[in-house]
Amino acid sequence: MTYAETLTYLYHNLPMFQRVGALAYKKDLTNTLQLCEALGNPQRKFKSIHIAGTNGKGSTSHMLAAILQTAGYKTGLYTSPHLKEFTERIRVDGKEVSQEFVVDFVKRIKPSIESIKPSFFEITVAMAFDYFAKEQTDIAVIETGLGGRLDSTNIIHPVLSIITNISWDHMDLLGDTLSKIAFEKAGIIKEGVPVVVSERQDEVAHVFTEKANGTKSKITFASDVYKITRTSRGQYDLARQNQQSMSIVTDLTGGYQAKNIPGVLCAIDELRLGGLTISDEHLHQGLKNTITLTGLKGRWQTIETNPLIICDTGHNEAGIKEILTQIKETKFDQLH
Repeated sequence: MTYAETLTYLYHNLPMFQRVGALAYKKDLTNTLQLCEALGNPQRKFKSIHIAGTNGKGSTSHMLAAILQTAGYKTGLYTSPHLKEFTERIRVDGKEVSQEFVVDFVKRIKPSIESIKPSFFEITVAMAFDYFAKEQTDIAVIETGLGGRLDSTNIIHPVLSIITNISWDHMDLLGDTLSKIAFEKAGIIKEGVPVVVSERQDEVAHVFTEKANGTKSKITFASDVYKITRTSRGQYDLARQNQQSMSIVTDLTGGYQAKNIPGVLCAIDELRLGGLTISDEHLHQGLKNTITLTGLKGRWQTIETNPLIICDTGHNEAGIKEILTQIKETKFDQLH
């Protein structure tokens, strides 16, 4: 098959959430486990960081990947969904997976696809893990697709788990209360693996604490550790207890990044404790060049300056409210 034919096969022959909704959501990890078993369990061949949450996990994933790349680690990045091209989902050091690899992977694993009958997302997860293993990545940043506990990505055993924030999200699948939704996201917390929660939310904090206690995992609420003040677009002052405050500059200029940056900083603190060598200079340069290093699209992205055209994304009420806040801060005569 050509690349176009391969994508058609993936999109139309496999259940895809964006096309068929809840029918594509498998409340079971069996398919992913079987696919990866057929591939020689590539997910065991690299270190990983696992990220869940309602909003902010994409930005957090890209910021962490940029910092790790800057520190000299060969860094995998798996995110979803894509905005323009399927290959955006799988990257190593900011470079998208090749179309040739996608075609070859589907050809290699087609017998398993026919017998296991996985969803579109389960296939892409297995593809990402296979690619990261073949590329011999040092570490991969893995973003969940939907939820956490039963998400296909949850077959990994990461060195760190991160949960960004919780708001109303896929209630038909994850639950009709914030606590139930938080319980599903908390499912990525693994035995003995530290977890960073970006934002302490009183309604759901106990869910994460109870889960972390049960798995004997160190838990850090980043908003308790770092107090952040936005000074201008893309610029923040951060204060940590008993330490000198520092200024952060990022090319992600959306004000909502104030909720994500403390989680990123606490994640770096944990990775340093775990033995990774990441200097303050790596941290600053990674944050300053996240878009350039990773190719992130659609986070308060300037498409055109005359007239000013901004591209941003949000898939739920909380996300759209953040976009509206940004619009109010933007000067304009006419708004479309």
